[in-house]
Amino acid sequence: MYHKFQISGKVFMAFGLKMKILITVLFSCVLIWSTMLLSSSNNNFKDHFLDDTTSDSKETPRDTLLGGLLTADFDEGSCLSRYHKSFLYRQPSPYKPSEYLVSKLRSYERLHKRCGPDTNAYKKATENLVRDENYASKSVGECRYIAWVAGYGLGNRMLTLASVFLYALLTERIILVDNRKDVNDILCEPFPGTSWLLPLDFPLMNYTYAYSYNKEYPRCYGTMVKNNTINSTSIPHHLYLHNLHDSRDEDKMFFCEKDQSLINKVPWLIIQANVYFVPSLWFNPTFQPELMKLFPQKDTVFHHLARYLFHPTNQVWGMITRHYHAHLARADETLGIQIRVFRKDAGYFQHVMDQIVSCTQREKLLPELAAQEETQANMTYTPKVKAVLVTSLYPEYSDNLKNIFWERPSSTGEIIEVSQPSGERVQQTDKKLHDQKALAEMYLLSLTDNIVTSAWSTFGYVSYSIGGLKPWLLHTPRGNKTPDPPCVRSTSMEPCYLTPPSHGCDADWGKNSGKIFPFVKSCEDVVYSGLKLHDEL
Repeated sequence: MYHKFQISGKVFMAFGLKMKILITVLFSCVLIWSTMLLSSSNNNFKDHFLDDTTSDSKETPRDTLLGGLLTADFDEGSCLSRYHKSFLYRQPSPYKPSEYLVSKLRSYERLHKRCGPDTNAYKKATENLVRDENYASKSVGECRYIAWVAGYGLGNRMLTLASVFLYALLTERIILVDNRKDVNDILCEPFPGTSWLLPLDFPLMNYTYAYSYNKEYPRCYGTMVKNNTINSTSIPHHLYLHNLHDSRDEDKMFFCEKDQSLINKVPWLIIQANVYFVPSLWFNPTFQPELMKLFPQKDTVFHHLARYLFHPTNQVWGMITRHYHAHLARADETLGIQIRVFRKDAGYFQHVMDQIVSCTQREKLLPELAAQEETQANMTYTPKVKAVLVTSLYPEYSDNLKNIFWERPSSTGEIIEVSQPSGERVQQTDKKLHDQKALAEMYLLSLTDNIVTSAWSTFGYVSYSIGGLKPWLLHTPRGNKTPDPPCVRSTSMEPCYLTPPSHGCDADWGKNSGKIFPFVKSCEDVVYSGLKLHDEL
């Protein structure tokens, strides 16, 4: 094009001064306009290439800090999911964190920075561990710790991490996370300017004792209570809290007021858990007013804590975004189905497949199939697309669901597109790639509009609660028979505490734990033993 703007020297010299100035101005304007047009086009291309959802986010501004849950003190590129996950793909959560929770989180971050790893306070606290001192009359100072020991599957770990962190908030302790597993490969650091990873040289993780961490460990709090070997005049430098599915009531009741009067004096707590014990914290009359201020809407505890604590690493975030854009982004509606079969001979079972179809069709989550004579009836318009995300160790469930809606049309004319990110057949906890895939699938499920999950599944609990979704819970089949009804809609988005204490604290000692408060009720999927937080209606 350049030759079109060339003017021969002779012709140009023949023009008068005014004409020369006019030509020069016009030529300069054309060059500037062309440069601006190319720059704008290039920027638009880059924006579209980086994220094809940015146009939507410009039309609907999103709150990247989630109502103040998050601080802006992190480098965005080091952990893309922290500021992007809800900002890019979801409508803003209708559940806003309380101002008190936001203030408490900022205070905790400052405390963690003063007491965390690589501080003089931490160095002094660990040095004191090798001295067998009685802390009954000693001042511990502001830096007291609770170290979380990793165990069991990823769903259990995330539920217990949130539980332990809430306990740390309530008791002003520093949470430190066992770093011998793959936590650092799947989750970003949650606290700015410091680390939550327990240093690998921490003395009590060397297992130099005769026992590993279990009920027989010498400093197991429940065992010491049972044997009357701990009291207000004999406080050790550390205690082990055993809160697993096989815990005794002496283990589970550590949060009670009279127990806390002893435990508060102990500088170091080691906790191993595989259950979401948050509902029981409300039984402590000292904790309850604080919990009311932190979570005025009681069934939002895990939703807020998980969105604050858990941010997938960039590698996991890549898995999430790739599957989302390929299979979910363009759908008119999305449905998540999480399938876990709790049997020794777990695998594909027809009665489980029938249960999934029965639940989703009965609850109008998926359409019925059209009769054969209706096959051509819905071809006169562009049909809606419903994307169904299936997560299971077994790919046969998604394959069969896909075939159902491929072989015959739906009665509504909707196109049902089924996808399953992985089907590994065997749970492989602590294998890096397996756990990364598991976390990616939890977050993908949390992005769906509606969700169906298996009873008792911690994987499902994490998924629907992060997403702020009230799930349909598939009843546990008895034998090889499809339950009727196949599922039930939960009235809460909180996870279930699968093995809670049978009674409450102190004054409520003999009272059924499911009947102490109207907002702590039985779980829909674990009716006779589980406890779950509900918002008071």
